[in-house]
Amino acid sequence: MAQLDTLDILVLAALLLATVAFFTKGTYWGLPKDPYAGLSLANGPKDGSSRNIIEKMESLDKNCVVFYGSQTGTAEDYASRLAKEGHSRFGLKTMVADLEEYDYENLDSFPEDKVAIFVLATYGEGEPSDNAVDFYEFITGDDVAFSQGGSTDEQPLSNLKYVTFGLGNNTYEHFNAMVRRVNGALEKLGARRIGTAGEGDDGAGTMEEDFLAWKESMWTTLADTLGLEEREASYEPVFDVTERDDLNADDDQVYLGEPNKNHLEGNSKGPYNAHNPHIAPIAESRELFTVKDRNCLHMEIDVAGSNLSYQTGDHIAIWPTNAGKEVDRFLSVVGLMDKRHTVINAKGLDPTAKVHFPTPTTYDAAIRYHLEICAPVSRQFMSSLAQFAPSEDIKAEMTRLGNDKDYFHERIANRYLNIAQALEIIGGKQTWSAVPFSLLMEGIHKIQPRFYSISSSSLVQKDRISITAIVESLQIPGAPHVVKGVTTNYLLALKQKQHGDPEPDPHGLTYAITGPRNKYDGIHVPVHVRHSNFKLPSDASKPIIMVGPGTGVAPFRAFVQERAAQAKAGQQVGKTVLFFGCRRNDEDFLYRDEWPSYKDALGENFELVTAFSREGPQKVYVQHRLKEYAKLVNELLEQKAYFYVCGDAANMAKEVNSVVAKILSERRGIPESKGEEIVKAMRAANQYQEDVWS
Repeated sequence: MAQLDTLDILVLAALLLATVAFFTKGTYWGLPKDPYAGLSLANGPKDGSSRNIIEKMESLDKNCVVFYGSQTGTAEDYASRLAKEGHSRFGLKTMVADLEEYDYENLDSFPEDKVAIFVLATYGEGEPSDNAVDFYEFITGDDVAFSQGGSTDEQPLSNLKYVTFGLGNNTYEHFNAMVRRVNGALEKLGARRIGTAGEGDDGAGTMEEDFLAWKESMWTTLADTLGLEEREASYEPVFDVTERDDLNADDDQVYLGEPNKNHLEGNSKGPYNAHNPHIAPIAESRELFTVKDRNCLHMEIDVAGSNLSYQTGDHIAIWPTNAGKEVDRFLSVVGLMDKRHTVINAKGLDPTAKVHFPTPTTYDAAIRYHLEICAPVSRQFMSSLAQFAPSEDIKAEMTRLGNDKDYFHERIANRYLNIAQALEIIGGKQTWSAVPFSLLMEGIHKIQPRFYSISSSSLVQKDRISITAIVESLQIPGAPHVVKGVTTNYLLALKQKQHGDPEPDPHGLTYAITGPRNKYDGIHVPVHVRHSNFKLPSDASKPIIMVGPGTGVAPFRAFVQERAAQAKAGQQVGKTVLFFGCRRNDEDFLYRDEWPSYKDALGENFELVTAFSREGPQKVYVQHRLKEYAKLVNELLEQKAYFYVCGDAANMAKEVNSVVAKILSERRGIPESKGEEIVKAMRAANQYQEDVWS
């Protein structure tokens, strides 16, 4: 028998490997790569690829990019919907792009045969969302520099065709400022907008309908401009979802709600941010209200040793878990109750499609920890589900709901129904088992952390973050379900557990409060900190006026706590006036027992003005008390006092703004319009600050 030489052995080994590969179809080494194995610790594409968007589009053969700047997930959802619709209806080769993942110096090389769509949320007081800050500062900068060196006067973006839609809230002063400023900057640089610059208004409750109306006219204009032909749209999945028979929920590699691989392996580490929470112990929790039908929580979250830091005035993000009742309802309605612990893999069928949770995971974990199943359902999503209805009659009803705005609002939107509640009512006892899970992943966006104003001073307690939160529970006339706050009821369950209740069940809701694999046991909650511009003056001797009814008092507890500590340390502290309002002195007067101790420390420099709306014959609110203290308010503003407002944006904050302008007008003998100009100037100088919500 002839001897085999080295080359023969190598050839035989290669043949053997090829044979194994053919018959196993890559089972042993072709497993999907875990995209959550590495954390996003710096800005950049999560897969480590190029930050050059033109290069990316060319390599993937794309002719339409949909950028998003999103704070709560809605803009990202709209971007995904536009990309999907552009492809299915018009044959565009679309991709969705997170603004923070790319550089923009080469936009002056954007090809004429491609189009960019910008979906931009305005956050806070006219600010860009966190992921859009770098793009916004670049494109609106005074000295914007592009790769080919053209100046603004040379119209360097003349090749760029673009579309814009903004998400805003008319209760804020800078309504849709982000999209307006970006649109203005792009036009100034020579870019050519296609169609109108769309704007949605969350303050009026018309965001979804504003978006639907705008996109229809936008598609018509875009098709005419680019010579596109509409085709009959049919469902094409964005994600490939496969069930893994080779894995079960107990396997170590299966994600059961962990946000990334470090958490899965029990090695969570910072930096902690919107992609990576810290699992923090709740050191203390207590009820602040004295009535049984309402709850307001005070919680102390321990961040010692985590490298998480905060400054007075910042926000803390709480990562919520969906209530077990709603998880069960969802699984039951879509026919997955028996498969809840089945392990699945999910991957994007397009290289740019992002799965918003790590896999392999289970249906239960994806729904419980990652999908916003309790959000109001959209009309467009109802329409897309019609083709998978369990009967023709139900399909006809779903089609009508998708097409008839008024009918949809009457039956669904006005009753605040989430997707499972809506399908349960429309389908009766029939299950929607024909709905692909990929479609549910596309139509229900990622569950978002909820932000709360921190109610403690970092000077006083740097390792403990306090939050103050009303537990939301709202009965809607005609609705079959009481609307429950996702995060606040979760926090209430944690508080009940901490106080000895073995099976907490706030408002009939249960939660997996020990977390995936009991990693939250011992009363822990996932958190991260978001820094805010809502800050005390650097000079403690400056006077401040604060207006914070209800839980709007949260950051002002922190402000007063800090100034009391400064006074105790011998610092000169300016006049500190707080206007606080609630229903009754004996029911919901938040931190009632603490204010006297701050008064002891600050003396006459602290003044608390209260407004109890339900104790007299007429309702009295903080804006009424402001008028009563007009002389003091004007005197302090003449001393360059800083003015702060926290709470409801729609009514209270607007009225306070008007009252201040009137006080200035009346006390200084100037026209009211001049008073309004002074308030605007104060805002511009950061002397009038708001931390408000709608």
